[in-house]
Order: sequence, then structure tokens, then C-alpha cells
Amino acid sequence: MFDIDISELARQSGVPASTLRFYEEKGLIASTGRRGRKRLFAPSTLERLSLIGLGRTSGFSLEEIARMIGGPSGPKIDKAQLGAKAEELDRRIEHLTRMRDGLRHAAACSAPSLTECPRFVRIVATVGRKSASRRARNG
Repeated sequence: MFDIDISELARQSGVPASTLRFYEEKGLIASTGRRGRKRLFAPSTLERLSLIGLGRTSGFSLEEIARMIGGPSGPKIDKAQLGAKAEELDRRIEHLTRMRDGLRHAAACSAPSLTECPRFVRIVATVGRKSASRRARNG
């Protein structure tokens, strides 16, 4: 199969050419040469971009993704790291679920004012304590 130029890779992958150049600069993908002024990439770069996209969607940093997808020999995915990210996502989902439930309650609360709603006041106090604790830890 023939190499594809950067504009075709961008079209097929849905990743902007500027991002493809950035990924190349970071060593996530590699061009195979040039045709005129356009970079060329192996068709297998599409699969690599899919792995990068999956990693980004899952919350991994580009540095973490670079370590996982490895070099030319292929991916070296650390299953423990995947498990840790899944745990992190579980905590985030739990937090977001509580936030959603609190907002739904606030939207439907029959109290004359949200400041008179005991549940909403507890939610605000809890969030305030957690924010203060986070700020204290981060200096």
C-alpha cells in the first residue's frame, strides 16, 4: 500500500494537520518522507492515531500514551496503568454523579430559596470543605 500525505491522513483520521505535525514533533507518529512540501505517512499511522485518540479520550497524557504505544516494534501497554486509570475514572464518575444528582435536586427543590433547602446547603458545605482541603494540599 502507498504512503498517504498529511492532508489525506487528516481527512481519513479526522485529526487536524496541525495536530498531526505536533504528534510527529512529540514522537507519537513518524513521517516516511515527503512528496513536494507535504509529509507522507504509512497507512498504519491511522491505527496509531486511533490508539492515541483512545488514550486521550480515556484521560491519558501524551507522555503516557507515547510510553504505551511504544516505538516501531508496537504497543507496550502496561495493564496495571490501565487498571489505575480505570479506578481514577470510577472516582471521577462517582463525583460527577453526585454533582449531577445535586443539580437535579436543586432544579426541582420545592423550598422557597435554595439557601433554605437543607440538602442543597449540605451539598454546598461539602463542596466548600473539599475545595478548601484541596487548596491546602496544593499549597
